[in-house]
Amino acid sequence: MIRAGFFIVQDDYTMTLHLPEVPEIFDPKEIAKPPKRGAWKVMLPLSILLLVFIFLAWHFNWHAKAVTAGVLLVGVASHVLVWIIGVIGLVPFIGPLIVKVLSLSFIWLLNAIGYLVSYVAIKRGYSKDVLTYRSVTIALITGIVIGYVVGHFV
Repeated sequence: MIRAGFFIVQDDYTMTLHLPEVPEIFDPKEIAKPPKRGAWKVMLPLSILLLVFIFLAWHFNWHAKAVTAGVLLVGVASHVLVWIIGVIGLVPFIGPLIVKVLSLSFIWLLNAIGYLVSYVAIKRGYSKDVLTYRSVTIALITGIVIGYVVGHFV
C-alpha cells in the first residue's frame, strides 16, 4: 500500500480516494430556527433614541461627521436600519414600492455623485450654488420616487 497525497494505491490495478472528514459548517438547528418575535420591543426604543440623538446633535451643533458615523455604527450593528425599512414595507400598497425605489442602485449612484460634486464645489467656494444644486437633486430624487409609485398604480 503506497500513499500519495489523498490517493491510496493498494495494488497495481486499484486506487482509492481517501478524503479527510468534512467538519460541520452549519448547525441544522440554527438554520431552522423560527423568526424572532418581539423584536419591536428593542427596535422601537432604539429608533426613538437614535432620533432623539440626531435632534440633540442638530440642536447643539455637534460635529456632523461624528454624529453620522455614530448613528450609522449603532444602526448597522443593531439592525435598526433594516427594521425601519421593514416597517416602511409593511404599509399597504405604497410601502413595498418605496422600499423598492430606495433600494434601487440608480438612486444610490445619483445621490453619491451629488455628494461628490457638492464636495468639490464647496472646496472651490461655490457654497451658494451647492445649496441650489442639492435642493434640485433632492427634488429630482423625490420626483423619481413619486413617479415610480404613481406609474406603478396607473
